[in-house]
Amino acid sequence: MKLDGIIIKGIGGFYYVDVDKKIYECRARGLFRNKKIKPLVGDYATIDVISEKDAQGYVVEIKERHVELIRPNVANVEQVIITMAVKKPNPNYILLDKLIILAESNFLEPIICFNKIELVEKEEIIKIRDIYKEAGYTVVLTSVKENIGIEELKSVMKDHINVFAGPSGVGKSSLTNLLQPGLELKVGEISEKISRGKHTTRHSELIELDFGGFVLDTPGFTSLDLSMINAENLALYYREFNNLTESCKFTDCKHINEPGCAVLKKVENSTISKKRYDSYLYIHNEISSRKERY
Repeated sequence: MKLDGIIIKGIGGFYYVDVDKKIYECRARGLFRNKKIKPLVGDYATIDVISEKDAQGYVVEIKERHVELIRPNVANVEQVIITMAVKKPNPNYILLDKLIILAESNFLEPIICFNKIELVEKEEIIKIRDIYKEAGYTVVLTSVKENIGIEELKSVMKDHINVFAGPSGVGKSSLTNLLQPGLELKVGEISEKISRGKHTTRHSELIELDFGGFVLDTPGFTSLDLSMINAENLALYYREFNNLTESCKFTDCKHINEPGCAVLKKVENSTISKKRYDSYLYIHNEISSRKERY
């Protein structure tokens, strides 16, 4: 009997496939080794069930991947919930923009979540939100302590495969547990069922959300490797720049000090955030310096 599902965890040569909320323990057929294909967490797969009672089978087909990340090595993630606290710790805007660039360069939709909004005045929160909202990103404002913005975050994450990213201390785990009550217990139950006490290494795992979709429980969306981004292409990952490039005087405008630059003009009249532009200059310089070193 063949069934379609999604691989939620892979460990020790076994792949755990969720088929309509029933988890099957599967090995992969040798044909994958011959084709040098390794099934990944997040893969949509067809399994051949050999024991319905014991929920065991073989992975016999991997559907086409839309996305494949390297770190963590998972497939078909759709959205990155980039989370920053508005205070304690203060937002790191350079890191935030690097995570946006990383998401977009991997064909993922960045969703920006500012947490702990109870710690600052409303005017300051709106000012922070508008920097990214006006740049063209979805921004959600949340407070775990006061249960604000959780339903909005759910609606954004619904029916997608999501991963959280951001520095420690901003409330990613607290948000996740508020989104999915009892998630820690659920993770423990699945881990016990899957690992059976034999493995202690932390692995990526998809957790199904009651309201629809999945969240990736992972050691981290950790790679901030922007080595594939050229300084010349950096502006492509700043959405507010994209429609202006054709208006620049020079077709190869870097938006730094060139005369007739449409981006600089927008920065001068505050249509583009100075904070975002300073971030662009910083990252551009960092990438250019790296190129000169190597």
